[in-house]
Amino acid sequence: MAIFKGAGVAIVTPMKDNLDVNYDKLEELVNEQIAGGTDAIIITGTTGEASTMTEEEHLDVIRACVDFTKHRIPVIAGTGSNCTRTAVYLSQEAQKAGADGLLIVTPYYNKATQQGLIAHYTTIAESVKLPIIMYNVPGRTGCNLLPQTVAHLFQNVENIVGLKEATGNIAQASKTMDLTDGKLDMYSGEDGIILPLLAIGALGVISVWSNVAPADVHNLCQSFFDGDLKTARQLQRKGLSLVDALFSEVNPIPVKKALNLMGKEAGSLRPPLCEMSKEGTQKLEAAMKEYGIL
Repeated sequence: MAIFKGAGVAIVTPMKDNLDVNYDKLEELVNEQIAGGTDAIIITGTTGEASTMTEEEHLDVIRACVDFTKHRIPVIAGTGSNCTRTAVYLSQEAQKAGADGLLIVTPYYNKATQQGLIAHYTTIAESVKLPIIMYNVPGRTGCNLLPQTVAHLFQNVENIVGLKEATGNIAQASKTMDLTDGKLDMYSGEDGIILPLLAIGALGVISVWSNVAPADVHNLCQSFFDGDLKTARQLQRKGLSLVDALFSEVNPIPVKKALNLMGKEAGSLRPPLCEMSKEGTQKLEAAMKEYGIL
């Protein structure tokens, strides 16, 4: 059984003025997402700025999210690392914290071979009992998890169950689904192509867009599952300009700005990320007003 089906939010980590984690705001955001129909919370991912957290802080945020969510919807913890030993440690601790699943990004900077990726994911999976969603985002990591490698891991490691597909390459995603007989739990990692990936068998999305419009992203997925393709197409098209603005600068710079513009007080970003440019902010504001959330 899949960890979740539908719209999972890649939730931001709100920060105080001193750049400590704002746990009160995180709890508010979690509750708002659940009220908006979000189907899962993905914590400490790219959008959550996990790359600028210490290991203990990373785990504290996971523990807090599990506590705030109170088993209402699944919590999937981002526990990937470019070091296999670190990923094992974070994954084991997330399991102890009560996470429902793990999101494991490919190692970054190292540029592992496909053989190395198989060893990396197998070692992590064998260290825990939780289901694992692999995360392939070569535009950030410099490392592409090829369809044959995904299929090998899915077919040979029991608790490797899914893939967050963020290559933007629908042909590669289709090949991956074909090699896994359509049984892989695939999630779109690109908000602009949720519907095309659902059409080839994906179960949903791990979404940045959901941070600002959870009901629409949930409804897009649910409409597809219900066979209402007209509504699903309308919602995908409705979001295109907003999604473009949300990725006009490096994620999560625009989505944090969007939340702040909405009065959600997500706070600032940890360096080396910086505030959104004036031009980018103007584009974002215009897209948000057109969309109807500002």
